[in-house]
Amino acid sequence: MKKRLLSCIVCICMVLCSLNAATFAKDSETIVILYENDVHCAVEGYSKLAAMKNELKSEYEYVGVVSSGDFVQGGTLGAVSKGEYIVELMNLVGYDAIAPGNHEFDYTISRLTELYELSETKYISCNFAKIGEEKTYFEPYTIVSYGDVDIAYIGIITPETITSARPSQFRNENGEIIYTFNESRLYELVQESIDEATEDGADYVIALSHIGYDESGELNDVTDVIENTDGLDVVLDAHSHSVIEEKIVKDKSGDDVLLSSTGTGFENIGKLTIANGEFDTELVKTETYTKTDADVDAYIAEINESYAELGNRKIGESKVELITHNEEGTRLVRTAETNLGNLCSDALFFVTNADVSYVNGGGLRAPIKSGDMTFNDIYSVFPFNNRIVTAEITGQVLLDMLEMSMISYPQEDGAFPHMSGITFSVNKSIPSSIKVDENGFFTKVDGDYRIYDVKVLDKESGNYKALELDKKYILAAADYYILNFGSGMSMFKDAKVVESEGMLDVEVLERYITDNLNGVIGEEYKDVVNRITFTDGYENADNEDKAVTRAEAIVALWNMEGSPASDFAMKFDDVSAETPYAEAIRWAAAVKIVNGCSESSFAPDDVLTREQLAAILWRYAKSENIDVSIGENTNILSYEDVFTVSDYAIPAFQWTCGSGIMSGNTISTLAPGEQVNRIFFASVLHKYAQYVEQK
Repeated sequence: MKKRLLSCIVCICMVLCSLNAATFAKDSETIVILYENDVHCAVEGYSKLAAMKNELKSEYEYVGVVSSGDFVQGGTLGAVSKGEYIVELMNLVGYDAIAPGNHEFDYTISRLTELYELSETKYISCNFAKIGEEKTYFEPYTIVSYGDVDIAYIGIITPETITSARPSQFRNENGEIIYTFNESRLYELVQESIDEATEDGADYVIALSHIGYDESGELNDVTDVIENTDGLDVVLDAHSHSVIEEKIVKDKSGDDVLLSSTGTGFENIGKLTIANGEFDTELVKTETYTKTDADVDAYIAEINESYAELGNRKIGESKVELITHNEEGTRLVRTAETNLGNLCSDALFFVTNADVSYVNGGGLRAPIKSGDMTFNDIYSVFPFNNRIVTAEITGQVLLDMLEMSMISYPQEDGAFPHMSGITFSVNKSIPSSIKVDENGFFTKVDGDYRIYDVKVLDKESGNYKALELDKKYILAAADYYILNFGSGMSMFKDAKVVESEGMLDVEVLERYITDNLNGVIGEEYKDVVNRITFTDGYENADNEDKAVTRAEAIVALWNMEGSPASDFAMKFDDVSAETPYAEAIRWAAAVKIVNGCSESSFAPDDVLTREQLAAILWRYAKSENIDVSIGENTNILSYEDVFTVSDYAIPAFQWTCGSGIMSGNTISTLAPGEQVNRIFFASVLHKYAQYVEQK
């Protein structure tokens, strides 16, 4: 009886063991590769990535992780440690292959080499090399075995890196370029790597590409790499921050290549599945994946604590949202003037006391939300540790710089200018005629300039004056441009450097907020101030920039009022009843909107000034029974030229500035005597209408 019982127990155990083995056997036929790109120091994502990897490993025998670059830069953790914290986090996750992006060069090649040695996963690139050397700087590819399947990963770095990542690091002491990203041979080098990897036994070939995707199809992008090579199975792309779950692109032989990209900042985690020779990609929204990894979480907490005292200290507050994108999510800083760009360029302008300042749109990496503001908040705006340099340049160099910064417009360009101390127009109907050398550096403008009507602020008068090509101006900008000729700005090669050991950009921004703005970013930065005007042609531009006469201003208000009739006795000798604006001026005088330039003259053809416009609107509002006491206590004494304002216009400026209908011509000047052009006049009337509607 005991023997039979023991035999039954043994049988039951054998059955249970076989069931357990069958139930929990891992899938060894399928390979899963998790991928990310353009993380830019969004470190919390690494914890979810590690958790997802561990979760999948309980189901699949072979699970890998790869990166297509731009991971060490973009946030305080990366900047404070110059990438070390980020590499340590990636070591905790465990990667199979890593292709550097252009921003891995932000801390220079020597630092990248140190990070390369620190990384437990070696970096790959088939096109970055030192000129004259046969071997690439990093291995062009790596082969990883997943059971019996060998996958080759090929790294590709955008050739734009030569001008976008501190160009001086790619030169020797004599200024000669000694490194190359092989733009002219890119397709050839990718093909060579594909062929060599296949010869080395790779079953599949995957490109980790930091080239970027252009939706318009007008620019060279990652699809051109695919279409000019054959043998790639999958391309995991980066650089353009595109979200591409799965796109099929035909290669040179007409075969299908799968293209995918995760966006930026761990917006998604990519999941590539390889089964039975078939490839499938999907994007998992990172915010919807709730699991995290305890080890990664602990390390993030440790490094956060190490710099929290510096990063979390409050430096002020913002009354407005300072934006990089619009409400629809479209990035603006590389194609349009923004209030964030105005703030940052003003910081350089006022702190350095330069004549003109320049901040590139690609350098504005994060918005500033309204409310309390910490050092981390402004560091996220300026994470590159650029040093602010001042240099003496001619008006011609300044004009060429502006032209170069608009070379790609209306396409996005990291060089897009956010300026202070200057205004200018851009003729969109003229294609860029800039000529560059083989490395993308400016050589000349070989045709008409798109940039025109450039005016530089005269600090003594508070008015803008036409740019003089032979005159010397002091420009404040990042060392990346003035010293390193970033974005191909080689017109600075002969600039006379005034100060090369200035503050970092984030330090300049902090000082401006705390010292110049007394810790408060106010309503003056709510809207852009039209430092750049885009037109479709000079004729149209001339019309937009045309000054408004006193008569034209009154006619506009009269029309807004519904063109009322008036029997008021006209007292102005220079306004005859036959003129087309007579009835408008008659009405304005009747309701006391205007007093005239004297008891007997109105000067209808004189150009309207800013203080006259303020006074007319103030009186118009009173005639409409609008409470103009709002804003009367606004401190306009902060404007340097407030004592040049005529007595009659002081309460008017207090109200128009306090209500947000008008603002200073610059952050420090009212420019009461400056002419009002049609663009500004239309803008002010629009703001007035909005103000009245809210009341």
